[in-house]
Amino acid sequence: MEEEVGMRLVSLLRAAWILITLPIVVGFVPFPGLGWLRTILMLGNRGKILQSNSKLTLPQRFFSHFYVVAILWTTLLLVAMWSYATSSHVTGGESHANNVWLSVFLLVLMELHLLRRLYETFYVFNYSPSARMHIFTYLLGLFFYVMAPLSLCCNFASQVFDFVKGKGHMSRPGFDNIWMFVTPFLRLPWYAWIGAAIFFWGWLHQLRCHQILGSLRDKTKKLEEYVIPYGDWFEYVSSPHYTAEIVIYGGLVMASGGVDLSLWLLFAFVVANLVYTATETQGWYRRKFEHYPCNRYIIFPFVY
Repeated sequence: MEEEVGMRLVSLLRAAWILITLPIVVGFVPFPGLGWLRTILMLGNRGKILQSNSKLTLPQRFFSHFYVVAILWTTLLLVAMWSYATSSHVTGGESHANNVWLSVFLLVLMELHLLRRLYETFYVFNYSPSARMHIFTYLLGLFFYVMAPLSLCCNFASQVFDFVKGKGHMSRPGFDNIWMFVTPFLRLPWYAWIGAAIFFWGWLHQLRCHQILGSLRDKTKKLEEYVIPYGDWFEYVSSPHYTAEIVIYGGLVMASGGVDLSLWLLFAFVVANLVYTATETQGWYRRKFEHYPCNRYIIFPFVY
């Protein structure tokens, strides 16, 4: 019964990723008769590329809500997974136990990503008072930041829930003995560490690109004014922070071993959504600035 519930949860999660990714992919292709779909996709724009006249918009600074919700949810999942991993209820041999710890590792990486994004929302970005996002974007963002952490541990979600509900209790991760904290991660496979290196490569570049974007406000007289960003990956693409986000989630896929379809579907949504948004951003830059650098690609250096 427990296994059946787990399989059903995984199937629902994968179906959800497919359902929200397909409209972006289909709407991005210039097929005739799909203008209505592209109009709907435009609702997902935000900030300077938002063109909707709808009153159903919210301040872009509400991005902080995504990260507060995501941190609380990821922390809950992390503590539950950690408690389960250190309990005597993990069965299935050493291979199964290592996979549980791998999910814990992925949640730790996600937590580091979310904490940095929350910090940036308050201390790096200086949102224009006129910067808005459609309520559709707001709801999609909340959906994403609930489903993404769950995708990192969905294969064990039902087991952990059963453990917390009746067979065990939630406990804080044990830091009393530092080796109890370190040893399980030392047993992780080689691809987990390569994935973590890729993750932090994107993590650091996204931090730098966000700092560049945040500093642009200091170069203008009005918060509503925009200037062309330069530096770091901005020398190659128009939306390097989106490029870095793709690298970050690609690192998570690599760290997982690349065998879980749920993570590949999560990654597919991230790529589709950010490629679409980056394309809209590139168009806005070229319309806004007559002398915008013509050698900048949209999101993938030397490719697109």
